[in-house]
Amino acid sequence: MPKLSATEAFVHPGCQMVNSTFGAYCEVGEGSRVLNSDFGDYAYCDRMADIANTSVGKFSNIAAMTRIGPTDHPFTHAAQHHFLYRSSYYWEDAVDDPAFFAVRAARRSTLGPDCWIGHGAIIKPEVTIGAGAIVASGAVVTRDVAPFMIVAGCPAVPLRARFTPQVADRLLTLGWWDWDHATLRQALPDFRSLPAEAFLEKYGG
Repeated sequence: MPKLSATEAFVHPGCQMVNSTFGAYCEVGEGSRVLNSDFGDYAYCDRMADIANTSVGKFSNIAAMTRIGPTDHPFTHAAQHHFLYRSSYYWEDAVDDPAFFAVRAARRSTLGPDCWIGHGAIIKPEVTIGAGAIVASGAVVTRDVAPFMIVAGCPAVPLRARFTPQVADRLLTLGWWDWDHATLRQALPDFRSLPAEAFLEKYGG
């Protein structure tokens, strides 16, 4: 296992990284592609994740072979092939379409803190995944997901909440994901052993 750093993301071999930033203790799995995105502290993705135009919250857990913020083709036009916007691939006298790429980049997805994106899941552009939510393996998420909600299916639909509304509200108020590194280490035994309700009784929120 890698020793993660507070100053530099641990990037496994074969990754493609374009116009992206990473907070403390981040990890990018082998063969992943990260484009126009930012990772909050402690966020990670497993191997062969494809993440574009996304704000990844602190402590986000992104499984292998996920696709987050996949870009769309111009399906309202007469043609939808990328010769429309990657025109220089095909003609020496044609230029690419910068306006099309600007629109793509502006359609951002957002992952809240401590969410869990399961293996092979797809999250469409302009979708927000709430804090602590779970997206099941293979789900296709086309709409926002509430904090601490579990969703599954194609298209994804809510299955159940992880906690009661009262516990969820208290966890959002506590916001442990904003604790500093030393405080997290001190509370590690309680994170491991206490259920959420008991954790809140000890730490407030």
